[in-house]
Amino acid sequence: MSPSSAEPGSSPVHPWDVLIIGGGQAGLAVGFYLRRTSLSHLVLDNQIEPGGAWLHGWESLRLFSPARFSSLPGRMMEGGPDYYPSRAETLAYLRWYEERYEIPVERPVEVTGVEHSGDGSLGFKATGRDAHGSTRSWYARAVVSATGTWSHPVIPEYPGQDDFQGTQLHSAHYRSPDAFKGLRVLVVGGGNSGAQILAEVSRVAQTTWVTLKEPVFLPDDIDGRYIFDQATLRYQAQKEGRPPPPPANLGDIVMVPPVKEARERGVLRAVRPFLRFTPGGVVWPDGRQEEIDAVIWCTGFQPALDHLHALGVVESDGRVQTKGTRSVREPRLWLVGYGGWTGFASATLIGVGRSARSTVEELERELAMEPKPDRERG
Repeated sequence: MSPSSAEPGSSPVHPWDVLIIGGGQAGLAVGFYLRRTSLSHLVLDNQIEPGGAWLHGWESLRLFSPARFSSLPGRMMEGGPDYYPSRAETLAYLRWYEERYEIPVERPVEVTGVEHSGDGSLGFKATGRDAHGSTRSWYARAVVSATGTWSHPVIPEYPGQDDFQGTQLHSAHYRSPDAFKGLRVLVVGGGNSGAQILAEVSRVAQTTWVTLKEPVFLPDDIDGRYIFDQATLRYQAQKEGRPPPPPANLGDIVMVPPVKEARERGVLRAVRPFLRFTPGGVVWPDGRQEEIDAVIWCTGFQPALDHLHALGVVESDGRVQTKGTRSVREPRLWLVGYGGWTGFASATLIGVGRSARSTVEELERELAMEPKPDRERG
């Protein structure tokens, strides 16, 4: 039996100081800073290998920031000042990062719930299934949730949707345009994923881009660096107690090379949403019916927080109320990497480092205030 866990019915073991749930970019960034402390820690990851959500990105995916603006703390990703890393390069970087900094990760582990251990000295008990399908428990004085959003894709509801006989696929599960060759495809969603997927599917299929409002594109010479710089200004203002500057909304979609190429082909034209589905297609606001073979939903994600429901901290909007990254209702729980509500730009590779560092600083202060339980590991 691993010293970090106990089988059901056995005596609890000495807990880890910090248990990190999720081994993607956010979990690795927290692990990087924890290794500089004396706090014992373990990452539980539900993937079979390093990479987190990047393992599930489409094959041609490229980051919308150059390499030096797409790196975790400690080591820059390789590439020139204007080089946008690919999905494969990002995965290689995350594998290297985990190994180089010897971040302790146990995988695959699907954490199904976190609850109070029932023993004040132990804090939390996380329960989950390991690679063999066995149920195990892990104990910790504090928990950092870093599960991201990939496993909770959002698909809007439309009348007649269940009767539609074509293919419906969320961008979370999209891999390549090959399956759509020669088909009539709706790409729904006006963000970066919608623009990038439209760019490549439109090369092999008859596509229509559906967005809630007219897409707004960043100027060609502005990319994720600008987004990070804006987040930095807001972060600095917050630390200094100044009102944060209003974000300058220059646009939503970064003009990475594939999107620029799609613009040259004249395919970056969007229409407003349809009214409803039919078994063979959709009905548009003017009453026109159109036959459709497939819909690719590029409609975003919600935080993956099912494992925290037993703690009673998940609000009706699917989020946890936080001050910084720390839960307001559960002060031994931190959340890292879910978006702006857990730190400026915290859902990006370069932005999450800042949130991870402040989280570990809080963990050190909090856990140093009390002695560790005098227990031996199992």
